[in-house]
Amino acid sequence: MILGITLGDVTGIGPEVALRAVARLAAEDTDLRYVLIGDTGVVRRLCGLMGLESDLPPWRGADSEPSRVYSLPVSETELPEGLSPGDPRAALEAVAALREGARRCLSGEFAGLVTAPVHKASILEAGVPFVGQTEFLADLAGVSRFAMMLLGHDPAGRWLRVALATTHLPLARVPAALTPEGISEVIALTSEACGLLGLPRRRVGVCGLNPHAGEGGHLGREEITTVAPAVAQARARGFDARGPFAADTLFHQVFRGDYDAVVAMYHDQGLVPLKMVAFDTGVNWTLGLPFVRMSPDHGTAHDIAGQGLADPASMESALRLAATVAATGIPCWRRRP
Repeated sequence: MILGITLGDVTGIGPEVALRAVARLAAEDTDLRYVLIGDTGVVRRLCGLMGLESDLPPWRGADSEPSRVYSLPVSETELPEGLSPGDPRAALEAVAALREGARRCLSGEFAGLVTAPVHKASILEAGVPFVGQTEFLADLAGVSRFAMMLLGHDPAGRWLRVALATTHLPLARVPAALTPEGISEVIALTSEACGLLGLPRRRVGVCGLNPHAGEGGHLGREEITTVAPAVAQARARGFDARGPFAADTLFHQVFRGDYDAVVAMYHDQGLVPLKMVAFDTGVNWTLGLPFVRMSPDHGTAHDIAGQGLADPASMESALRLAATVAATGIPCWRRRP
């Protein structure tokens, strides 16, 4: 099995956590092979600093020489050393790596793609319209039905799985972005993801938008007009969904095992509890793509890049989960017309 790994913004910690995670996993007795997609100069220099094998063979598909780890450049020339955070050359390299990784997944060459973090502002300033990696890959794959799920577990092995009804939006725009049909689709994707993870029950708890889930309409009516109809639609389609519930109570219930996953209405509603539980090991999974895509649940961390301080645990978790889902042999989600 072959997993592609995009290096992300090379002025951040992406290349470092990718290399450290791959070094650990490549030492295990599996048939997995890893292809590092991005600037080969960065890979070579970091390998030298970490004491790793720096002369990685190039990925040439079926003609590649035997190895566990390969490099795959996306530009004819290497990036210069010492790029400052926010440099547009690093941003464009990150976008090119995303395109290449997605292309090879869509062709069936790679079993999955794990993406290191990019710097959204730098990509926008480089002139590329960009909402986020999730939305970018969905557009490349030609899908409109997709969602972001974050997964992680605490030291006792208790999992929290959170899908988001909206992602990177200002909070003021969230209510208008929520529709019964959209939330219902996220519930469906969440249930289907639970099936891919081998969870037999696939029970989904759905958050309300407002405090106390609207308190019967006294603190907001979105639960009545939007969220409850979405849950009803999902249940009519055969999905085991309940809600809307007050988020402060629902996450406790999920963590004790009453539900297998949560659908949150907006970014921080879902990610704050997830990162409290699994800050170092959380994984971002893009639901709805026709290929496996995971990423670590952290950013570029420019302030510690190149200092050997970055923790590869989240990247390692992302690689393991990508391999687990890909190994089922079950296609993720097929592209729809």
